[in-house]
Amino acid sequence: MSEEMKEELQENETVDTAAETPAEETAAEKTTETMADYEDHFDDANPWNRVIEYMENKTVLPVKVEGIVNGGVIVMVEGLRGFVPASKLSLTYIEDLETYLLKDIEVQVIDVDQSKNRLVLSAREILKEKERKAREEQIANLKIGTVLEGTVETLQNYGAFVKLENGLSGLVHVSQISQKRVKLPSDVLAVGDKVTVKVIGIKDGKVSLSMKALEEAKEEPEEKVVIPKSEDIGTNLGDLFKNLKIQ
Repeated sequence: MSEEMKEELQENETVDTAAETPAEETAAEKTTETMADYEDHFDDANPWNRVIEYMENKTVLPVKVEGIVNGGVIVMVEGLRGFVPASKLSLTYIEDLETYLLKDIEVQVIDVDQSKNRLVLSAREILKEKERKAREEQIANLKIGTVLEGTVETLQNYGAFVKLENGLSGLVHVSQISQKRVKLPSDVLAVGDKVTVKVIGIKDGKVSLSMKALEEAKEEPEEKVVIPKSEDIGTNLGDLFKNLKIQ
């Protein structure tokens, strides 16, 4: 074989090898990408990763109470068994947890520990937020001068807190209890008393009330003073001593 033919064969082999290399690399890259995609899909499919994401995003989850256990209730999230403590189930004390069985509630994930198979949820934060928004809306619709009925909730040295008929609470400062001076609210009020109050102020979400503003001003009867005529004014010794007996 001539030298020219050998050189031509070598050049063809080089071209063939160069043409094959990108194809092999592309195949390898595709294989690597497919594995990465598979791993990402696997992570997303892991329910524990999903509930961790729910916790980080404070996602509100609608669930059904599946069972009652000591100290709380059981719900299912992404196929995992979650626990809602009784203290995180409501804004008030729950007398009988059985009333929550099969009840639909909304919860948020507050604690996750896959190693301990632990998933804890809470409805309390959601309920508090709803209560806050409802209160803000009610206060926005409340007008200065409105007269409402209410019940004395608590007594402090500085005033009485009254629960109003619309569900809001407000403070009757001790100076606004009566037109008469009141040293302590407990001197004239007791918890549970029904009272009528007037809204006199709303600031920073706080409602100021007054009982004093609704009291009718008690007018003192005017004393009529009769001024004698000038000719009737006079005193002499005879007038002073006429009824005096001298022994």
